[in-house]
Amino acid sequence: MGLFSRKKNKAVVVGLDGVPHKLLNDLMVRGVLPRMAEITKLGNLRRMEVTVPEISAVSWPSFMTGVDPGTHGIFGFTDLIPGTYDLNFPNYGSLKAPTIWDRLEQTGKRSVIINQPGTYPARRLNGALVSGFVAIEMHRAVFPAKYIGKLRRLNYEIDIDTSIARRNHALAMQQLEQTLEGRRQAVELLWTEEEWDFFELIVTGTDRLHHYLWHALTDEKHELHERAINYYRAVDRLVGEMADRYIHETKDESLAGFFMLSDHGFCALEKEVALNRYLAERGLTAFEGENPKDLNQIAAEAKVFVLDPNRIYVHTKGKYPKGQVDPADAPKVLADVRAALGELEYQGRKLVRRFFEREEAYHGPYAAAGPDLVAVSIDGFDFKGAIDRPEVFGHFGLTGMHNQNDAFLWTVKPVADVPIITQAADLILSHLA
Repeated sequence: MGLFSRKKNKAVVVGLDGVPHKLLNDLMVRGVLPRMAEITKLGNLRRMEVTVPEISAVSWPSFMTGVDPGTHGIFGFTDLIPGTYDLNFPNYGSLKAPTIWDRLEQTGKRSVIINQPGTYPARRLNGALVSGFVAIEMHRAVFPAKYIGKLRRLNYEIDIDTSIARRNHALAMQQLEQTLEGRRQAVELLWTEEEWDFFELIVTGTDRLHHYLWHALTDEKHELHERAINYYRAVDRLVGEMADRYIHETKDESLAGFFMLSDHGFCALEKEVALNRYLAERGLTAFEGENPKDLNQIAAEAKVFVLDPNRIYVHTKGKYPKGQVDPADAPKVLADVRAALGELEYQGRKLVRRFFEREEAYHGPYAAAGPDLVAVSIDGFDFKGAIDRPEVFGHFGLTGMHNQNDAFLWTVKPVADVPIITQAADLILSHLA
């Protein structure tokens, strides 16, 4: 194509929640993902690291703002109300940094965002937004409101019923298939009805498949294996359709404005690990009563506590109502925690892969609100902050878990050998500049 036959720059992002670099490569080699294999040959497919903790509530805001939690202000699915032990649930209104589409709006560009986690309740933007997980009510998850009825007529669902997924895997598979079809139809609807410069779709069903059916995906003898593989084939077709639409729209066969990524990696789950229980056994935390249920039952002598999934906070005086640790003693307490967790083993395997101290992980005006320490596990052992677990090790119906260092990024743009998720926003914005 000649230079003057091309239209103005546009960008398309396809996010595949929880798809690990290793699995993506394996499925492409096996021929399950022919369109993605074709696309990735045109650019740079990289293993990517993500911000901590390695969960969607943190990773997706880090992607869509291009900054870490110290600047965007979201450190987990839950956080403590300052001065209390009560939990709150951060949402879109909690985000402290501008998103990609906020910045594009400043230059008059229009965006369409479908199923982006962390964008509920939906708010006005120059374009259209369909919120993703955790979106509770459809009428608060869509902007502009004219699309609510249209999406309902498409039987569009924000998510599958995860309570069913734990106990009925076949029904979960059916819901995943139906929800993916709803995403495809939403793309078709908004692609044609909206004028846009930036178009983004996040597929969250991949994450749900991995949590509840990782064994079905990886075990060829599992009764749902073929359906799990076929789900990935359907994802591949959707990605291919979006690439074709992008080329038709822009006449850019190089896919320079097409981006793909995930928000964390995934692997098989062997055991969940209750860090509060373990640290209590080591004398570093304590709770009141025989069967504590929440953080309000923390004991004054507790030196630290853990919030999901792996965020460790020093129980300091002045910051927490019962805290007794002098802030000057916090480094010694954290050293004791690191030593204790360094001895955490299962059948001879050390379970901590890496520690992130707050100063290393978080930068910006909200860094002080973050955890003092994040403990990242080896694959197979999912750290949890639950308080009511009677044992350190357990299994509660999930078959897959997140990991921090095996997400993926694909782009035609030059990119680091091992990028971090915060770098993706600038790649997109530079293309649209």
